[in-house]
Amino acid sequence: MYTPDYRHEYKHCINLSDYYSLRPRLQTVAITDPNTGPDGRYHVRSLYFDNDEDKALREKIAGLANREKFRIRLYNGDSSFIRLEKKSKANGLNEKHSAPITVEECQRMIDGDIDWMEKSPYTLIVELYSKIRFQRLKPKTIVDYWREAYVYPAGNVRITFDSDIRTGLFSTNILDPNLPLILTGEPGLLLLEVKFDHFFPDIMRDIIQTGERCSASFSKYAACRTYG
Repeated sequence: MYTPDYRHEYKHCINLSDYYSLRPRLQTVAITDPNTGPDGRYHVRSLYFDNDEDKALREKIAGLANREKFRIRLYNGDSSFIRLEKKSKANGLNEKHSAPITVEECQRMIDGDIDWMEKSPYTLIVELYSKIRFQRLKPKTIVDYWREAYVYPAGNVRITFDSDIRTGLFSTNILDPNLPLILTGEPGLLLLEVKFDHFFPDIMRDIIQTGERCSASFSKYAACRTYG
């Protein structure tokens, strides 16, 4: 049986000056994520599900304490490693549950062919099947960006910088390498995310101080939905 593992998660909108100040400080104590490429980043593309009433979007904007959203996620365009994920929030804490899917299964979800999901060995896929049926979820919006990530073992801390956040236009085909994309938000702004388990070490707390930025409720999904 799957047991949720909830974590703390905070988000800060920062500018390039903040980034160039924080990055070298992080590199002195934290470990670069092993999945990063030669330039220290990796590419993330997600396809989010919502219904015609924009359930996930409205719950985010309203700031509900308990909410969830489903997405398909692809890293560095590698179709051999695709994940269905459910991101949940409960009383201020966050949790992510995932299950592997194949290229064929991903394409069938995009096309609305879902009958096979009911018999999947993965409970998350079966759960999404039921919510497609009863909540009328469907592929809604693509979120595309580059991520630079650092980890610090004590507290299981993960610090990420997300940049060049874009959304798909006219299509929800996450598998399309030529998908038209448009930049969201203001040029030069990045999203700093801080995640940790039960405690946040003082050394990391001191390192990420910018002096002016405060925690902000920011959603890449909500930002991208302003375009459709």
